[in-house]
Amino acid sequence: MYDKILVPISFDQDRDAAGAINVAKALLNEGGSIILMHVIEHIPDYAASYLPPNFVANKRLAIEEELDKVVESVPNAVGVVVSGHAGRTILDWAKEHGTDCIIIASHRPGMQDLLLGSTAAKVVRHAGCAVHVLR
Repeated sequence: MYDKILVPISFDQDRDAAGAINVAKALLNEGGSIILMHVIEHIPDYAASYLPPNFVANKRLAIEEELDKVVESVPNAVGVVVSGHAGRTILDWAKEHGTDCIIIASHRPGMQDLLLGSTAAKVVRHAGCAVHVLR
């Protein structure tokens, strides 16, 4: 169905990307590609001053290593680690790279999501391509 599928993943303890990856594999056209993306959120300057030296660089390296392990188990996949605001960065990357589908996992909404909106909700509202949301 799709030639280029973007799967944003998070390595938070309560997140499991396996479901989104399985859907991506099922919806991928022969010869297509799956892009597994992790967005590193910007740390505000006031908070960064309390972090140990090289914290951000070490965290990025650890995330890249973890993502590489996931990519190895997914045929036709590549990993991308980018920095920015999650929702906006996913949307911008998808548009710039001609993504034709985004598959994103969503957690159960709570009061915070009703007031502020979630990353998945932002992607659904503003994406210029198909979006599949998994619960």
